[in-house]
Amino acid sequence: MMLKPPIQEISDPEFRGPVTGSVPEASNESVERAPASSLAKNAKPGRGTQRKFRFPRGARLLRHSDFERVYKQGRRHFSASMTVFYLARGEAPLSSNAGSANAKACGVARPGLRVGFTVGRVLGGAVERNRMKRRLREAVRLASPPREVPVDVVINPKKSLLTAEFETLLNEVRRAFVVIEQKVGHREGECGA
Repeated sequence: MMLKPPIQEISDPEFRGPVTGSVPEASNESVERAPASSLAKNAKPGRGTQRKFRFPRGARLLRHSDFERVYKQGRRHFSASMTVFYLARGEAPLSSNAGSANAKACGVARPGLRVGFTVGRVLGGAVERNRMKRRLREAVRLASPPREVPVDVVINPKKSLLTAEFETLLNEVRRAFVVIEQKVGHREGECGA
């Protein structure tokens, strides 16, 4: 018959309460602990420290109708690991969520670029699809898209996005934004009102 090692009570003021374990305290001496104050200053509970890096709601495509409008009426830009669909918001009637309080000339409400991602089930399981979306969101954040161009963008990744180097992905996103700004940016001046 095997005997179990005795369970010790370990209490540490940095933890929330007593911790039970069968490992002697000496084995935990090599573990570095960061002070609680340095982990997350001003972080809200349950939100983590990543909150400041989120896309603001106004910079995201949210409605199905907006995605459909970009697919049906927009233009395309192809690259090795993604297809980028884009449509200037002045080209088509705005959806009901556009808000007319701060409407500008040419019927463009809410100036600036809005980005959406579509990752279909064909591209893999949930883990792979979520990884693709995380990589794309970070690439868009780091590429710092042109905020003044009123255009909706939908990025549709290819399977190769998972294995591509992040720097390559970042360059593709930057190139797509440059193309979008060149193609859509010159159309703003055509609107005389």
